[in-house]
Amino acid sequence: MSKPFILGLTGGIGMGKSTVAGMFRAAGVPVFDADAVVHRLQGPGGRLLPAIEAEFPGSTGPEGVRRAALGDMVFGDADALSRLEAIIHPAVREERDTFMGDNADATLIVFDIPLLYEKTGTAGLDAVAVVSAPPDVQRARVMARPGMTAEKLDHIVGLQVPDAEKRARADHIIDTGTTLEETRAAVAALIARIRP
Repeated sequence: MSKPFILGLTGGIGMGKSTVAGMFRAAGVPVFDADAVVHRLQGPGGRLLPAIEAEFPGSTGPEGVRRAALGDMVFGDADALSRLEAIIHPAVREERDTFMGDNADATLIVFDIPLLYEKTGTAGLDAVAVVSAPPDVQRARVMARPGMTAEKLDHIVGLQVPDAEKRARADHIIDTGTTLEETRAAVAALIARIRP
């Protein structure tokens, strides 16, 4: 049996990556969402809570990880951050391996990886698709989010690999600066190109 084609899906904040991941899902493609896995592992009753609480006392409660409290404990502290990552990354890897086993007969699998170029890298991927939109569209989308400020947005964008560089490094580009129908058609076309 041939192994699934693994497509990494990434894009900057407000580019529409979650929407595109949903389009792949709707088309029957299994999507591994690392962020969603982390939220579940750290949410109410999540299996990482005891280890996180032991390492960072006061950072969890019945609601799961207290994000602000944990953020204060690791922000600007490289050692604390690597201790937290040592708890999270192996668990996410385990979940990914289980996901791969559960979907071994799929012809195509999508890994939804927000910080692919910034942190994760492309090892193990057969190709990368970058979700992209014009800067004004991106800005309008993100500024519509509750609690977002221009300063916050500029800070986040400053931490991410620039969109132009992502596009240059990508195997495929999915433009979300168009209508949802056009984006859905682009996703369908990409699936058709990849699947044998």
